[in-house]
Amino acid sequence: MKQWLPAPLLTVSLFAMWLVLQGSLAPGDLALAAVLAIAIPVACAPLRPLPVHIRRPTVIVRLILVVGYDVLLSNLAVAIGVLRSPWRAPRSAFVRIPLDITDPNALASLCMITTVIPGTVWTEYVDGHGLLLHVFEVDDEASFIVAFKHRYERPLKEIFE
Repeated sequence: MKQWLPAPLLTVSLFAMWLVLQGSLAPGDLALAAVLAIAIPVACAPLRPLPVHIRRPTVIVRLILVVGYDVLLSNLAVAIGVLRSPWRAPRSAFVRIPLDITDPNALASLCMITTVIPGTVWTEYVDGHGLLLHVFEVDDEASFIVAFKHRYERPLKEIFE
């Protein structure tokens, strides 16, 4: 059964979404929705990450609050940096951050976090060497690395590893 329905919730969601988008319950739409809802999860099954084993779920709430706070501050910092750019160029830099986390789910979460925070772009990940970020405004690379590891990597390590 797992071979035909590797992600039952995704299958049901795709089926419902297709019908909502079509706005019809015609037999052809029902048949196409069923085919797509079964075929897409089967085709994408090899791309799914390993099963998630969350070690400390309470840390998730703290991480969400930290990321939300950082998104707000980064939006303000980037806006100020852009507005004052005619007078002072931003001090952007590529920063290499050595990582201790190895769990694929933790790495994917870290990638999403850096994508959400304005002013940071995940540019490269080399297993065993860490990641390379482009940061819009960075004064001190060493303190940025320490803060990044403390604010994001450490909680993800607690959650996933």
